[in-house]
Amino acid sequence: MSRYARQIQLPDVGLDGQDKFSRAKVAVIGAGGLGSPVLLYLAGAGVGHLTVLDADHVSQSNLHRQPLYRMSDIDRPKVAVAAEAIAALNPEVTVDARQCSLTPDVATQIVADADVVIDAADSFAVTYCLSDACYAAQTPLISASVLGQAGYVGGYCACAPSLRAVFPDLPQTGATCASAGVLGPVVGVVGSLQAQMALRVLLGCDPSPLGRMVTVDLESFVFGGFDFHGSPEPNDGFSFISKGMLREGDLVFELRDADEAPEPLVASARYMSQDDLAHFDPIPDRRIVLCCQSGLRAWQAASVLRARGARSLAVMAATLCADAP
Repeated sequence: MSRYARQIQLPDVGLDGQDKFSRAKVAVIGAGGLGSPVLLYLAGAGVGHLTVLDADHVSQSNLHRQPLYRMSDIDRPKVAVAAEAIAALNPEVTVDARQCSLTPDVATQIVADADVVIDAADSFAVTYCLSDACYAAQTPLISASVLGQAGYVGGYCACAPSLRAVFPDLPQTGATCASAGVLGPVVGVVGSLQAQMALRVLLGCDPSPLGRMVTVDLESFVFGGFDFHGSPEPNDGFSFISKGMLREGDLVFELRDADEAPEPLVASARYMSQDDLAHFDPIPDRRIVLCCQSGLRAWQAASVLRARGARSLAVMAATLCADAP
């Protein structure tokens, strides 16, 4: 037991807490910048079973912020390398490595088998899918996002409101670390906070991190946050669906043009431009499904159609429907 001696000394942990860690099942979605510290610290703490889901391969541009990987790992699946690194760090931890993207139906399966789910994908489409699944199953969700030199981490669902209660709408722009940049230590700090929140949830500590948001600005070195218990659940959000969740009679529209998507996300989909959208009259009693790459354009288009009287709407993102990085 010398491996865990320093944390067992903590009153919040002790032998009982260490036993909780060893029996816990945690699902980590994303093995990149956030997932790296999350996986290392959860494995170090002795969390008994880790499910790791990521479709990506290691690239050289990952290495400045993803300390799980080395030059020799380039082009290898991230989940395979992560599983090896965890085994080398702590062979007592069982790892279920899944090289695939998260789809809404997969999210339900992942959540059903986990005591805590950690959203380390830094993708709003993945985040909303996980929040919906965790809220339905009453499973704690620890979600984070980082951009530039700032980020935030929050604890949702179970005894707390869902992420939709805090963020009922998607952002207006789809900026990412690839497009806007990021410093490695910022991702490390936020990922470490995710691991700390997850461990506190597993211990059943009071106060719980669920219902709490922590914000980090490491350009000015300011930490903040707020409590969001009591935030109302929205009843008018759009659901992300996968191809397998389509219904007979759905009207499916592809918002990417033929140059961006020579093959639409759904074979039966019709291409729809922004001009087409402005003149489209929703058909009563038929669900409209809108498709794009990230889900952002589809969400915005759904908002327009709702204002025009559409009653049943869903959105699809290419990144949620295929094994894409």
